[in-house]
Amino acid sequence: MTKDNILNGINVTKLTGTIDAIRKNPEIAKFKFRATNQWMEGTHNRATVKDFYGALQEDTSRKPLVFEIDEPPVLLGNNVGANPVEYVLVGLSGCLTTSLIAQAAVRGIEIRGLSMRLEGDLDLRGFLGISEDVKVGYEGIRVYFKIDADIPEDKKEELVRLAAKYSPVYNTVANPVPVKVLLDKGESLSRTSAAA
Repeated sequence: MTKDNILNGINVTKLTGTIDAIRKNPEIAKFKFRATNQWMEGTHNRATVKDFYGALQEDTSRKPLVFEIDEPPVLLGNNVGANPVEYVLVGLSGCLTTSLIAQAAVRGIEIRGLSMRLEGDLDLRGFLGISEDVKVGYEGIRVYFKIDADIPEDKKEELVRLAAKYSPVYNTVANPVPVKVLLDKGESLSRTSAAA
């Protein structure tokens, strides 16, 4: 019995096995992630993720994960949770981290420590409809990695490039993705029943 090769907490043996299985049957690679959101009051709303489709099956094995979303008082909220654009940074940070760690593991590079900071520039004049010349979303995002590993700086920079190249969230944010925002014409939802 062969022992699994685990590096940086990544089971490289299983990862390469998954890659081989997908090469043989590309349908395994098709995933559908889902989220729901419910308005609570004011700028406070609550998002939930639970089930998803992937690896040719529905996965309902995890408990619901709940994310409180709100705005700071300066933006008319009560700081019940992070605001949506902060969640974009959180999602980006998690995906880049996962991508970098996996790329390092596959290359046999041990990572002792990894951290990053992210900054995003947003001008509210777009969101508030004050100026049509101002972008509604982030005008720019910067991500700064710190990597503790016994490799030269150029190898660290290569890992950062690979993290961006293979990060689904980075590529969703950095490249245009078709998004449809539609009215669900199903059953009506009253505010009192929704908050329950």
